[in-house]
Amino acid sequence: MTTVAPPEPLAITGCGVVSPAGVGLDRFKEYLDLPRVARPVHAPEDADSYPPLAVHSAGDIKLAEHVGRKGTRRLDRMVGLALVASKLALESAGRADERSMRAQTGVAIGTSTGSIASLFEIATNTLTQSEPYMIEPSRFPNTVLNSCAGQVAIWNSLKGVNATVAGGHVSSTAALRYAQNAIRRGHVTSMLAGGIEETCPQLAWAWHRAALLRPGTALAEGAGILVVEDRSVVGDRPVLAELLGTRTAYRGGRTSLTQGLADCITKLLSDNGVRPEDVGVVALGAGGQVGARRIEEQGVRLALGFLPDALRVPEALGESYSAGGALQTAAVLARWSGDSPASERFGLVTSLGRDGAIGCVLLRRPS
Repeated sequence: MTTVAPPEPLAITGCGVVSPAGVGLDRFKEYLDLPRVARPVHAPEDADSYPPLAVHSAGDIKLAEHVGRKGTRRLDRMVGLALVASKLALESAGRADERSMRAQTGVAIGTSTGSIASLFEIATNTLTQSEPYMIEPSRFPNTVLNSCAGQVAIWNSLKGVNATVAGGHVSSTAALRYAQNAIRRGHVTSMLAGGIEETCPQLAWAWHRAALLRPGTALAEGAGILVVEDRSVVGDRPVLAELLGTRTAYRGGRTSLTQGLADCITKLLSDNGVRPEDVGVVALGAGGQVGARRIEEQGVRLALGFLPDALRVPEALGESYSAGGALQTAAVLARWSGDSPASERFGLVTSLGRDGAIGCVLLRRPS
């Protein structure tokens, strides 16, 4: 019997986070470590337009303070979150002033719909104004699904592959998988990968009418961007974690989501030569959805034989949908940057959607 060697791990060298905790990975970690009653909450500026639903905003992000004022006037909030997170990611990876590698650096962003707020603005102006429709042309690019990925590449002069992945709750995980494949197949040496979600009244009303959030769960916005690189280009720069692998799957119809998640995890561990008992922490992503928390936990238990220490990010931040997987991964990185046991070598990130979409990410703590 021929044994196939696990693929070479990729290096996560940077992480940029914008969330209800504020800006940066350090603030993100501090927020998650606080008791729930002590976590500060930012309500949206236009809170009167929202349904009776708890909404956690990232607060007043002054884009000009992070990326400069030039060219930002027509950008929407979703692109703004992406630009701030990508700038932080490049800085933490030691790549902020590194221009020589930009031609071999790509972008993969997970977002299910792009900016609902921008789409609503254009549609409303089109349908309610008298002819000729005086729509601001410079606002239209914000309505395109790949606006965030394109702007991240333009602002940071990244000339590698550029992709937008739409997959609901699994969007961020799928973006990381895209980045992993792009690097391993030699298309680029580095990728900025993650997910973005914004809060707006239109999206909040959709969640409220659908009644898909567990009681007590807030709706949240955020952006998580990781710098994923081939080991050959990292050099002496610090590594936050190793990306061993990712998997996505779909189990619709009558197939059990619990079994589907367990199969996904089992195959991912097997592909990378990791024993189930060696997984020390799992970042769960389905806790904000009605009926999904138990399914996700059972799937993890079925695959591993137990439930490791669990990071319940949606229950701390709120349901961040497309950005969920990226923020869960950031939570594992934040944990490993602190005083968690050194014996905790492997971390798992799971994503689960009611539509049957499944995703998981396997991380290894740098030695």
